[in-house]
Amino acid sequence: MKIRKGDTVEVISGKDAGKRGRVLVVDPGRQRVVIEGVHMIKRHTKPNPQRRVQGGVVEREAPIHVSNVMVISPDSGRPTRVGYKILEDGRKVRVTKTDGAILDR
Repeated sequence: MKIRKGDTVEVISGKDAGKRGRVLVVDPGRQRVVIEGVHMIKRHTKPNPQRRVQGGVVEREAPIHVSNVMVISPDSGRPTRVGYKILEDGRKVRVTKTDGAILDR
């Protein structure tokens, strides 16, 4: 997958289209990502005294399919597609297609 944990992404389709956030979890097997503050759901939880969990309605992020998000370019701040490039020192890095900015540190 071209999206990694810690990337800043923008949702491009669905009820949260236009929202931006940081990727918290990446699930390559299911092709899904969890984004901070996006696609919030309400989960009704039972109290569990053994785990010190109070019962009630908990609001948290739900996974989104990776095709519904785009990486934000660090230089221009706009959504862009991601490609790969081999540097002179032999490292393979992710680059933005619009302005060629390197995404990997």
